[in-house]
Amino acid sequence: MGKASRCLTYLLLLVPPLVVSLYLLASFPPPLGPLPVPSYPGLESLPPDSRARQIYSEDWVEGGEGAYVDLPMGRTRYWLVGPENGRKIVLIHGLSVPSLIWQPLIPPLIASGHRVLLYDLYGRGYSAAPVGAAYDSQLYVTQLALLLQHLGWERTRLAGVSMGGGIAAAFVAAFPKLVEREVVLVASAGLLEASDLPRTAKVMSSPLVQTLTSNPLIYAYLRHLASRPESPSSPSSPSNGIDTPLRDLVRLQSAHLPGFNRAVSSSLRAGPVMGMRWAFESPEWEGRRVLVVHGTADHTVPSSHAARIGALIEGAGRRNASSSGVDSSANEEVRVLPPSFLPPFLPFSKFTIKNAVQQAQQRPFQAPKSKTKTKPKPNLTTSNDRVRVTLVADAGHALTWTHAREVGEGVCGFLAGR
Repeated sequence: MGKASRCLTYLLLLVPPLVVSLYLLASFPPPLGPLPVPSYPGLESLPPDSRARQIYSEDWVEGGEGAYVDLPMGRTRYWLVGPENGRKIVLIHGLSVPSLIWQPLIPPLIASGHRVLLYDLYGRGYSAAPVGAAYDSQLYVTQLALLLQHLGWERTRLAGVSMGGGIAAAFVAAFPKLVEREVVLVASAGLLEASDLPRTAKVMSSPLVQTLTSNPLIYAYLRHLASRPESPSSPSSPSNGIDTPLRDLVRLQSAHLPGFNRAVSSSLRAGPVMGMRWAFESPEWEGRRVLVVHGTADHTVPSSHAARIGALIEGAGRRNASSSGVDSSANEEVRVLPPSFLPPFLPFSKFTIKNAVQQAQQRPFQAPKSKTKTKPKPNLTTSNDRVRVTLVADAGHALTWTHAREVGEGVCGFLAGR
């Protein structure tokens, strides 16, 4: 065996254990230490005239009041708007776009008499990114609970979009006494599988890649790439209904906030985008009214997840009622728009949970190829209205932004008891 062959053999023997060791070290960070933990700053650290702050300014909530609160795991930015004596509701954003994603829904919520609380999750927007933290449901649930304590809110309605839906579900399970009867889940994540994630997301969210990209030289290069203007027609960045300002905001956060990429990657690994079945099955859903809204053209979280989430929540209520000796036969309805009859918006049709799940398993929901005025025939005869699943035709993952009128009307009608 030649010298080159022996070197190659030794290299092949040494590299795999080294890679595994680095991966394990990155997967199990050291203890956080004393509180408050060190953290990376948010968008307030950028110049006021920066592109990110032009898109998403600190006072973006028109007519509202904004402030910071220092919590044990990091500084949190929040905004309050609406009548002070109005019904309280918290809007929880998702994985990468901060609270700005809710902007179009604020006016109808205020008009319907709500006091609205918005805040940036750790590692996004103007909130700090705790160093070394696992961005999991425990971190996000604790952040919201402490924020509510700071504001003196004893009970509130909840609405979550995308990953925010998973956070809302975890909050219901963890702090049921802080949540009023109504909960809204928009394009909710929580039931995704690893196979659902794009290959790029899997690679970039791995601890090893995140450790390598923390190198100053590599991070500087990635920052340079992320700072470059994105071509609107770039095939590598499908919009899925997200318009340019929101895409730019995600890109600029990635480029200029040191904690953003770690927060997103950690959330993809351990956060409430996957593995949240336990939260949707919690017995704490019993007695609540739940609206699940999803777009038929959502390529990030397939619309079939809406029926699955509705089924889990409804099933949790039935199981809890059965264990309490209560007849749950009246709690078998979820409202779903079947794919062949999707109108521009929301005349609800009644279908059983069983039928909704069967539809989800057979094929994903599709937008109609042609408009039709034919009304769907009801398939069940129950007046129970506890869980409602609604699909919005042709809407993508950012439907709170792209289909604000439809979503706003549906959410406000639901909250009003219609």
